[in-house]
Amino acid sequence: MGGPAERAGAGEMPPVFEITRGTATDEELAALIAVVGDAYAQEAADAVADEPVVSAWTRTQRSMRAPLRRDIRWGRFSG
Repeated sequence: MGGPAERAGAGEMPPVFEITRGTATDEELAALIAVVGDAYAQEAADAVADEPVVSAWTRTQRSMRAPLRRDIRWGRFSG
């Protein structure tokens, strides 16, 4: 197994814990890391986007023309 940066994924930084008040025992820190790490891993595993469904017609069709430009007025050619 690699280090925390390798397990976090390409380009991602691993989560950082900082105790700002009080003193935590080694057991408390281990419990915190286990619970938060498990929740983080579960959330990352569940955060998967559905693949868009593309039919054969959609794959092979091409647009017939560019969409109309509504910003150009019809009477722009005055002569």
